[in-house]
Amino acid sequence: MRSPEAAAILTDLDAQGYSVVDGLLSPAEAAEKRAELNAVLDRTPTGRNEFEGYNTRRVYALFAKTRVFDAAATHPLVGEVAEAVLGPHQLSAPTGIEIGPGEPAQILHRDDSIYPLTEPHPEVVLNTMWALDGFTEANGATRLVPQSHKWAAGRWPSDDDQVIQAEMPAGSVIFYVGHLFHGGGANQTDRPRLGVILEYAAAWLRPQENHLLAVPRETARQLSPRLQELLGYNIYPPFVGYVDGRHPRRSLED
Repeated sequence: MRSPEAAAILTDLDAQGYSVVDGLLSPAEAAEKRAELNAVLDRTPTGRNEFEGYNTRRVYALFAKTRVFDAAATHPLVGEVAEAVLGPHQLSAPTGIEIGPGEPAQILHRDDSIYPLTEPHPEVVLNTMWALDGFTEANGATRLVPQSHKWAAGRWPSDDDQVIQAEMPAGSVIFYVGHLFHGGGANQTDRPRLGVILEYAAAWLRPQENHLLAVPRETARQLSPRLQELLGYNIYPPFVGYVDGRHPRRSLED
């Protein structure tokens, strides 16, 4: 039976394309995770193009560099929602994103547009953005175009379309489907804004990041079985993803 919390999120996703959940992390947990990510961010360069953001730092290969988001990636509520939206799923592009002061707004885009699928198609991507700082309009809260996941093929946002910003306190999470137009907001403050995207994709698709190369095998061996599965050590029924005829998790035992 579906939990009431998941049912409410799924109703929002269907109607608006997004859902904000407050308090999935306590203020103390959010502050702890931010402090641990700071050490990684100190070694992270700013973006290489306008899409990444020249004043924005992005932590790729997240699960190779820190254990701070292992529990979030396998959170039961996130898993329940992802299973309902995508069916069997995997992590696609887990990324820490710190939008720096002076960064302009990112172009509005759809995360599922990287896949050459004919529209309309079922949802194949589900995103979760975890706020480690309070998200405000001034510091670059994620911009969203409500109901744009239902638009006809070929339609793009215009000046007449409503764009909202996901203002939320630290510890909150916004769920949004991959067919919803969205983008990072402009940071007009003098402080950076940090969030972590845990993006999931249908398990039959190739993930954006190649986790089997990004996360060293000796690191993957230390992870929980569920996180190993989400990083690609899994089978999409009946047998997509095998390694030498065996379940890929067996390769961690060799």
